[in-house]
Amino acid sequence: MRADAVRGHLDGLLLAVLEQGPLHGYAIITAVQQRSGGVLDLRTGTIYPALNRLERIGLLSSSWESVGERRRRCYELTDAGRSSLASERTAWREFTTAIGSVLNPAASPRPAT
Repeated sequence: MRADAVRGHLDGLLLAVLEQGPLHGYAIITAVQQRSGGVLDLRTGTIYPALNRLERIGLLSSSWESVGERRRRCYELTDAGRSSLASERTAWREFTTAIGSVLNPAASPRPAT
C-alpha cells in the first residue's frame, strides 16, 4: 500500500492499537502490521515522531520500562486520547461512506425524486 494512503489516518491507527493498553514503539508497529493483515508496514521514522507529537498534545502518556538491561518507552492513551479515538472512528465511518457512495454508486441508496 502506498505510504500516502495512510496520511491523515496515522493518529487514528496509533490510538486504536493503544486502546487495549500500553505498548512500546516496536509493539505498536507490529500491532498495526498484524491488524492490517500485513498491508500496513509503518516505519520507525514515521511512528516515533507521531507518538511524540501525540504525547505533546496530551493524547498519549509515556513511561520508561526496563526489560532485562534494556529500557524502552511505553505509550498509553489518556482520557483525551480515548475521546480523540472516538472522534477519529466517527470521521472514518463518514469518510468511508462518502467514498463508497462515489466508487460504488450501485450499492448506495438513491435520493428520492
